Amino acid sequence: MRVNTPQTSDCPADVFSAQCPSRRVLELLAEKWALLVVHRLAGGPARTAALRRSIGGISEKMLIQTLRRLEQHGFVVRRAFAEVPPRVEYELTPLGASLSEPIRALDRWVEVHHGEIDAARRAYQERAGRS
Repeated sequence: MRVNTPQTSDCPADVFSAQCPSRRVLELLAEKWALLVVHRLAGGPARTAALRRSIGGISEKMLIQTLRRLEQHGFVVRRAFAEVPPRVEYELTPLGASLSEPIRALDRWVEVHHGEIDAARRAYQERAGRS
């Protein structure tokens, strides 16, 4: 099913086509850190240190790389304040905000079903003879 959305190229968006630019967006959003950052920023603007503290396991380097990719694709805006010490905040753009609800729904689904998924993984490993 294709959705009618504004296109920047002459072809309709098709994430199944390796040549379609929409595939790059899908690849970005398939990254766990991107999903978690968008979910966290749905609560409002945040500084880098606050984001890192709230997203367990992410390194500062990976957080900065993820924020830059999200900014490059128009999901996040970076705001630098002329203060001493310097302060930088990140915030979802309207495009990023429109993405936050599906991501939060996915996160809720994972939290509800993680036990079933873990049980299926363990059962598979037992059937395959690997514990």
